[in-house]
Amino acid sequence: MLSDRLTLALERGLAALPASGTIAVVEPPADADLSALPRDRVEVIARQFPAHRRFAAEGFAMRETPGGPYALAFLSLPRAKDAARDLIARTAAATDGPVLVDGQKTDGIDSMLKDLRARAEVSEAISKAHGKIFALSGGTFDDWLETPARVAGGFATRPGVFSADGPDPASEALAAALPDLKGAVVDLGAGWGFLSRAILTRKGVTRLDLVEADHAALDAARENVTDPRAHFHWADARDWRPETPADHVVTNPPFHASRRADPELGRDFIRAAAQMLKPHGTLWLVANRHLPYEKTLDEAFREVRALDPSGPFKLYAASRPRAPRKG
Repeated sequence: MLSDRLTLALERGLAALPASGTIAVVEPPADADLSALPRDRVEVIARQFPAHRRFAAEGFAMRETPGGPYALAFLSLPRAKDAARDLIARTAAATDGPVLVDGQKTDGIDSMLKDLRARAEVSEAISKAHGKIFALSGGTFDDWLETPARVAGGFATRPGVFSADGPDPASEALAAALPDLKGAVVDLGAGWGFLSRAILTRKGVTRLDLVEADHAALDAARENVTDPRAHFHWADARDWRPETPADHVVTNPPFHASRRADPELGRDFIRAAAQMLKPHGTLWLVANRHLPYEKTLDEAFREVRALDPSGPFKLYAASRPRAPRKG
């Protein structure tokens, strides 16, 4: 974990804590322990809302993207290679001292270490808990900077967001299956706005709330969805609630935590959707066929209907949410 490797890096002298200046901690996992650092001089950069909320509650100064200038930076490597390169380029440009790069082997830390050794000064790498940490100094990374990409249909995306190269096939299937949707609609886990744009073409939609935990994805959604009926929320979809109950919730929920499949994420989205809806409201859900959501749908809704039983994805309309159980 970052917490263990960060402590080892400081103990072994990969970098020394500067006597003054701001220390950046870039994209730490939400469960990271930063107690080894002087809190009053730390700025945490977190684009995922759960991590942002956790560290803000602990009193850290917060940003969504690197600012600087920093005297030292700790960077946790994201999974997507283009996002990792972009983040390293931005962090290195904003940091006067070394940048400590940390990551799991499954997230590409070994290949990144090889790439960085070819263009900058890199320290020894410390290995622990299936990951590595090393210090980076110097080098130029302007060619690693990403600009928002344009994909089919004129959608803007960002490096590292879900389905950054174009619409996800599951979302396309759900968009094609949606009927007219009257009233207030919530796009839960809206990403960069593909489903939201489809929702707004349906007759009768009076309001659309886009709820997304990835700040970069939500920024792209603001570019892609310019309809005045749209309202944007940087939030955790599992505990966000609308001001008034919605008529419909539309979702293609995530099912991965890092590289590990976690169907409980999708189940949490289903439970949250049930609490957002009016008594006769409807959840419109798409899922990969291997995901076991049926029991949760039956527990959360009185009526569950499969929309396309023979298609490549599972599509459901679940109506009349049950009252949440007490205790």
